[in-house]
Amino acid sequence: MTDLPDLDQVATRLASARRVLFITGAGISADSGLPTYRGIGGLYNDQHTDDGLPIEVALSGEVMEIQPEITWKHLAQIEATCRGARPNAAHRIIAALQERVPTTVLTQNIDGFHRQAGSTDLIEIHGDLFELYCPHCGHHETRSDYSGLKTLPPPCPHCLGHLRPAVVLFGEALPKPAVQRLEQILDEGYDLVFSIGTTSVFPYIAQPFVAARQFDALAVEINPTPTEVSRFADVTWRCGAATALEALWNALRAAEG
Repeated sequence: MTDLPDLDQVATRLASARRVLFITGAGISADSGLPTYRGIGGLYNDQHTDDGLPIEVALSGEVMEIQPEITWKHLAQIEATCRGARPNAAHRIIAALQERVPTTVLTQNIDGFHRQAGSTDLIEIHGDLFELYCPHCGHHETRSDYSGLKTLPPPCPHCLGHLRPAVVLFGEALPKPAVQRLEQILDEGYDLVFSIGTTSVFPYIAQPFVAARQFDALAVEINPTPTEVSRFADVTWRCGAATALEALWNALRAAEG
């Protein structure tokens, strides 16, 4: 079994928990073959794109409005890294846990893997790369991939506008239903919170982990390197998500006899 500090303690806490919150970022999908966006093996380690723009500008709501072909080019690059990939053991274990304890997933990821793995109480705070809509007429469609798109940006089939993914670009507001569900979780509280594969640079991602102490919840961080919330962790596992969660799953089953 993988040597993780306090593994039995976390498994015991999980076995008796009334609600668990998982906060996930790009690192949880690394075992599915997807790159993270910053850091080791990052998709956007360089500060500027080949358009001469910082990635935060190229992937902004403003550029999508005035030069959608630039934003779409980079969204298509992200989609290409997802194509053919599938949820890994970490996604599947989190989904399986909801059969044992109420489990909420707050994810920054737009790859859809948590939903594919079967998680149902899912807060996709940055949206879904495969849900497309027209901002002008409201047309909506779901795609499994972008291979059928002939031009970028793709034209709307019902008006003179163009489609865009239902994702939160830089400078745009978070989706109201997702924010409301997160606020509800913070009001209700939880017994155990995991921060997995995220640097937690956004306040709405860091806050639920930091807030664990007010609920007397155990805070577990799973990430290969230190992050913005590492100092708030009760337990820290410096490894990949799949390795950690497979070990936790085995320990939980052993604790349950």
